[in-house]
Amino acid sequence: MKSSLSVLIITKNNEETIGGTLQSVMDFDEIVVVDSNSSDKTINIIQKSKVKSQKYNSKVKIYQKEFEDIGRQRAYGLKNVTEEWVLILDSDEIVSQKLKEEMLKRIHDDKNRFSAYEIPFQNYFLGRQLNYGGENYKMVRLFKKNAIEIKPSMVHNKMIVKSGKIGKLKSKIHHHSYRSIVQFYRKFTDYAIRTAQVKLEAGEKSSLKKIFLYPPHMFWARFIKDQGYKDGMFRIPLDFGFAYMEFLTYFLLFIYNQLLTPEVVFRALKRR
Repeated sequence: MKSSLSVLIITKNNEETIGGTLQSVMDFDEIVVVDSNSSDKTINIIQKSKVKSQKYNSKVKIYQKEFEDIGRQRAYGLKNVTEEWVLILDSDEIVSQKLKEEMLKRIHDDKNRFSAYEIPFQNYFLGRQLNYGGENYKMVRLFKKNAIEIKPSMVHNKMIVKSGKIGKLKSKIHHHSYRSIVQFYRKFTDYAIRTAQVKLEAGEKSSLKKIFLYPPHMFWARFIKDQGYKDGMFRIPLDFGFAYMEFLTYFLLFIYNQLLTPEVVFRALKRR
């Protein structure tokens, strides 16, 4: 059965995970990758997958675009997909066989009245499943190409469903975002820098209260209030990581507020 589905992935130095992501979607019609000038083996891995894709009669297309923000990268990629339906994936996400079957069943259903679908996530920390503490969420990731508008966004996905209704799928995307202590603290540092930039641009002010009270509240909200403890004590470093990200965000914002003009900050961040 022809899938009539394009997969859209953005990459930058994702040699550790991109191979598994590509393998999980190789039997779809088209895979569009927007790479931000990776300096590791990411492109080599994608190029090798193009050879494998011939076995599945799928197409792998690679586009290079200097990174501006997540939204603009995905919007650029969306312009280059050719199928009616689009699945957005991150380079550390895996599509299970059950999810493939569920998606294809929905998009080929003549009675389908939805133009977009929320998909639940199964997140992992150091290879172990997370089910509580803010890690059990859904996002719109499957949609008709012409039904969605992707907005610029420095940190998280911002998509507007312009037409039609949003349905819900049951099968999950498997997300391997937290693979090692060093990796996810590096990731949180990058998120904090970008989030501080967004908050500065929005005119938000930091304060000692935000710097010193918001981080412990973040840990409490994830591990206690949202019952992260039910996953087990192994996830404590992860929730401390979220507290660290909160601290760094408002600490950087405080420095920007006190010492720098927005123009100086934006120029400095663009040089990163």
